[in-house]
Amino acid sequence: MRKGIHPEYRPVVFRDKSADTLFLTRSTVSSDKTVEWTDGKTYPVVDVDVSSASHPFYTGRGRTIDTAGRIEQFQRRYGKRK
Repeated sequence: MRKGIHPEYRPVVFRDKSADTLFLTRSTVSSDKTVEWTDGKTYPVVDVDVSSASHPFYTGRGRTIDTAGRIEQFQRRYGKRK
């Protein structure tokens, strides 16, 4: 790799607030927030909306969608026009 053109690749903590889970991995993302990890070191922390700890595919808890209600709502809004 050429020097000086790539972003810094360093340890970063990703926090899934909905599942109250932290993941330490390496990334080039930057953040002003920091958190102290279990090893006593301080790492930048990035909040994420969904991770493997909260996604229905990985947790096995699927969501039920009211498809009949959505279809009726669509037909009321955009139904046959005369």
